[in-house]
Amino acid sequence: MSKKKHPEHVNHERWLVSYADFITLLFAFFVVLFATSQSDKKKQAELAVAMQAAFSPAAIFEPHSKKPALTEGTAAAETIAPIAPPVPIPPSQLREMPGLSKLLQEIVKSSGLPPGSVSIRRTQEGLVITLQEAGFFASGSAAVQPHSLPVLAKIAAALPSGPMHIEGHTDTIPIHTTQFATNWELSSARATTIARYLLDHSEVKPTELAATGYAEFHPVADNATEEGRAKNRRVDIILLSHPAPSQ
Repeated sequence: MSKKKHPEHVNHERWLVSYADFITLLFAFFVVLFATSQSDKKKQAELAVAMQAAFSPAAIFEPHSKKPALTEGTAAAETIAPIAPPVPIPPSQLREMPGLSKLLQEIVKSSGLPPGSVSIRRTQEGLVITLQEAGFFASGSAAVQPHSLPVLAKIAAALPSGPMHIEGHTDTIPIHTTQFATNWELSSARATTIARYLLDHSEVKPTELAATGYAEFHPVADNATEEGRAKNRRVDIILLSHPAPSQ
């Protein structure tokens, strides 16, 4: 007599095994992600700091930039002020500095030229350096005298770049030579001579330089006396505080 077979018991909870394996793998996956992020945090912080240090002089980062934490104990949100780039001094401000006037005065004192050959004053236009005829030009000539060239070279080397106006002036005594028909030509030629010298020996740019002759019509002293006429025969180098208006 054969034994009666009992029906095989069906396990309805086998899905738990697969589910448990899935949870285990998912947990392992997140553990790997977490470990990776922790290992790269310091490298990322160092990279960020290096980039910030490289770009700070160019003011790439905003003032509210955050500095990443270099260590785990450092707050990641610690704020730092970026390194401010050096701000160039505008020529208009440079020309107002007492140091420039002092330097020019020292050049004048050591020039060896006759007293009063060079004077410095400030006006609404800017700093004015006056070259008197007695120290730089022969009577009726627009050529700079050789003994005046060394001091003129020192003055040119001390001048900062920026807008500049060269003005030639004469007294009221008429002139009529083969080279200069009137004082207009003489004053303009002297201004041009100084302008050309400055272009060759200073930082001034041709686009920022202008030369003008005013003849006897802009006196600074009385032309009725010899002393007054001597003061009027001059060339003014004007370091303009503001760009001259375009014509």
